[in-house]
Amino acid sequence: MLKEYLQSILIALVISFLIITFVVQAFYIPSGSMRPTLKPGDRIFANKFIYRFREPQRQEIIVFKYPVDPSRRFIKRLIGLPGDRVKIIEGRVYVNGKALEEDYTLEKSYSDFPEVKVPENHYFMLGDNRNNSEDSRFWGFVPRENIVGKAFVIFWPLNRIGLIKR
Repeated sequence: MLKEYLQSILIALVISFLIITFVVQAFYIPSGSMRPTLKPGDRIFANKFIYRFREPQRQEIIVFKYPVDPSRRFIKRLIGLPGDRVKIIEGRVYVNGKALEEDYTLEKSYSDFPEVKVPENHYFMLGDNRNNSEDSRFWGFVPRENIVGKAFVIFWPLNRIGLIKR
């Protein structure tokens, strides 16, 4: 009987390890940099296998290894794809000369940002709360290999459970 319990526990641990490593992983939102989309204290799941089948897309919310300290995980919105030109003028984000429609930002950004070209295999990320977000404007581009997964659902707190809109 003890052997059966130990075997069941071992199987559960192996399955949990495989799911966390390859399928989905839970993350905690510690700051307000993604307000109003994600709030401090939210717990989310990130899909870790989606980018094995397709490339990340503009305006998706992505969990990635922080380029300055890869032991940390950040979550931001993908704005610039490889080869894109990104700039911010009077709070409006422009990608390849066209203003980006952004109904998810908390407020208009107070600062401009000069045009940059996103290098091959890198991405430009911004927080939704532009005036209170440390993002690609400060620490540069995110390498493709740093991407962990796409945020897709808030599972805690209970009153915020739901899919994360693009």
